[in-house]
Amino acid sequence: MILVTGGAGFIGANFVIDWLAGSRESILNLDKLTYAGNYGTLRVLRDDPDHVFVREDIGNRAALDALFVQYRPRAVVHFAAESHVDRSITGPRDFIDTNVVGTATLLDAALAHWHSLADAERSAFRFLHVSTDEVYGSLEPNAPAFSETTPYAPNSPYAASKAASDHLVRAYHHTYGLPTLTTNCSNNYGPYQFPEKLIPLMIQRALHGEPLPVYGDGKNVRDWLYVGDHCSAIRAVLADGRLGQTYNIGGCNEHTNLDVVNRICAILDEIRPRPAGSYREQVTFVTDRKGHDRRYAIDATKTSRELGWSPAETFESGLARTVRWYVDNDAWLDATLSGEYRLEYNAIEPVSV
Repeated sequence: MILVTGGAGFIGANFVIDWLAGSRESILNLDKLTYAGNYGTLRVLRDDPDHVFVREDIGNRAALDALFVQYRPRAVVHFAAESHVDRSITGPRDFIDTNVVGTATLLDAALAHWHSLADAERSAFRFLHVSTDEVYGSLEPNAPAFSETTPYAPNSPYAASKAASDHLVRAYHHTYGLPTLTTNCSNNYGPYQFPEKLIPLMIQRALHGEPLPVYGDGKNVRDWLYVGDHCSAIRAVLADGRLGQTYNIGGCNEHTNLDVVNRICAILDEIRPRPAGSYREQVTFVTDRKGHDRRYAIDATKTSRELGWSPAETFESGLARTVRWYVDNDAWLDATLSGEYRLEYNAIEPVSV
């Protein structure tokens, strides 16, 4: 069994569903079920005996210890995090509590579990920490892409909290010998993403005839990674990554925010035409976000060279799949937007210890 934290969130849920579709190794899925955790996303696994779901906070050390003792996972894949930059600007404390203190608590529990294992199990154990390219700061237009040796320069409270968690993971490896791995990924997109993020936000607002708000001049550049490709990379790092190492994971798809919005509009124009004209007519420029980083780009050469990984989706194919998914799953989107998705998991009690 492996322990996945944040497995009801966007990337975590996609990873859990992907994993169980291709492996019969069980997953212990631990999620606090904050606003961004959608238990309904896991509906397809509701009767799967290989999926054990526990509602709990990674900051609860007693609960973590009890779960490690009961299930004795051979690996931890740590997705759980507060991740929305805008929310970190208005309320940074939640990001410090979850991303820094929560990760430290999880590391302590994992370290105690690791020490309890027999020699062979200790050698096989892994702690994989999933992080972000935002820890590296902002790039000039013609600067080289972020590599694993790029100095950290986080510019938002979110990025700073993730940078702190990265450093803690590194320190637990070098100080205590905990067998850790860290991945830093670019902007993910795909099914089940909470509609506060750019791509699902634009799709749902376009379909509802609402303005499509673009920050500043829309020329901020991001490297876009299809979530399924991210999941395959994490599996490769978990299986064959070198202990104590960091692996960058990117989609090799740099696009401005405005270009992404225009591409979404073009796809919707084709598959769900708007009688009044192109969806592009709904694009509206709004005041830029505070501290808005201008460009991110990932150099994933190390991951490709050492692990043989490369993204399977182009941005064109991945975006087309994504837009089609949200159009075809409007019930999921509507339940998320209305808050109805939270009613089901409110009945799920935290683990008793």
